[in-house]
Amino acid sequence: MPNTVSATPTARFTKEQRLLTPAAFREVFDAPERKLHQSHLMAFVRDNTQYKPRVGMAITKRKVPTAVARNLIKRQIREQFRTKAFKLENKDIVFIVKKSIKDLNNKDLINEINNIFKKIEKI
Repeated sequence: MPNTVSATPTARFTKEQRLLTPAAFREVFDAPERKLHQSHLMAFVRDNTQYKPRVGMAITKRKVPTAVARNLIKRQIREQFRTKAFKLENKDIVFIVKKSIKDLNNKDLINEINNIFKKIEKI
């Protein structure tokens, strides 16, 4: 079997691509360079000193009361970030939920996340 090398970089979600500390979240919240809005989601974007894009999520019980729904949102954001991370530059991105997602289906949620990532790629 021939040994082939793929043209696209490996799409993995590593620990280095996550915002982990409260200080890292605070930096993004205190001085975002951009705030990107959708109807249910919002993203705070800021350049970082790392050489990789990083993502964080602040999804509260008040906006999304069930753990199942919060985890669904987090999984979708991580998956979309994982597939698009190689297009993003060194940005810190924090997602928050602006209003309840009860009336939002999975396809619409993915569309909102993708729209935010498209806007980030243009920055």
